[in-house]
Amino acid sequence: MIRSTAAGRMTGMDPELEAFIPFFPRADLTDPVADRKNYADLATARPAPAPAGMEVEDRTVPADPDVPVRIYRPHPARGAVVWLHGGGFVMGGLDTEHPWATLLADGSGAVVISVGYRLAPEHRFPAALDDAYAVLNWAAEHAAELGVDPGRIAVGGHSAGAGIAAAVALRARDEQGPPVRFQLLNQPQLDDRQETWSARSFTDTPWLTRAKVAAMWGHYLGSTPATPYAAPARAADLSGLPPAYVATAEFDPNRDEDILYALRLLQSDVPVELHQWPGTFHGSQAIQSAEVSQRQIAELGHALRRVLAG
Repeated sequence: MIRSTAAGRMTGMDPELEAFIPFFPRADLTDPVADRKNYADLATARPAPAPAGMEVEDRTVPADPDVPVRIYRPHPARGAVVWLHGGGFVMGGLDTEHPWATLLADGSGAVVISVGYRLAPEHRFPAALDDAYAVLNWAAEHAAELGVDPGRIAVGGHSAGAGIAAAVALRARDEQGPPVRFQLLNQPQLDDRQETWSARSFTDTPWLTRAKVAAMWGHYLGSTPATPYAAPARAADLSGLPPAYVATAEFDPNRDEDILYALRLLQSDVPVELHQWPGTFHGSQAIQSAEVSQRQIAELGHALRRVLAG
């Protein structure tokens, strides 16, 4: 089971997930280069799905610097999503996200534009945000080429990528950028302060620990003070943002900051679907054999399909 400094031994872990915990790799991010390689080796070892009729294309979005993307086109397309991978701002890329982007495109019917944004600590904030925002602008300008309505473009991601997606939505609102139809935020990394109950209590949960959260924010921010574009939970005004789907894991340091963000969106008259997955931990949907993981992955696709098709 999970041990917490505040609550002692915790119960309620999904048994299918719990069986994998001893084999789940640990990465404390003290050596980002080594952790990045280990994460890539793990992620790319899984066989990727290959749905019939889906086109997959690597492109480069012109920016400063240019941004690599991988575009997944199901037929017919129901809109598009600019998709940001997880990895604590430090790990991950187009190849590690390939299985998830494929599943999302297949499950949602949306064109998925997976973004290979620059990683910390070599490229600190706002590099990743700038890359993601450049891809959003490019997607809106090339909607006809992508075969989608420019008014049906969403942003989304996992973990740190979901935090970047939330920041993209904030920036698009503030700069009167391309209209964002929807935010698909799966276990987002939103708050560098680690002041919530879950952040203080879940200090040694599988995959994501308090020390690891502190390390990722340190790599991402360096000595730069956090702003709402780095840590969206710091934004004072959430009004005028696009509707959101927010998914949380029960045993996750991020859980409460995500729930609070969803509540603040609701209090700002932003429609929100909040789904708290019991018995799960941060990133546990990677254990695809578990029934709850299959439901989590399917629901992300269904949520996006509902909004872009409606």
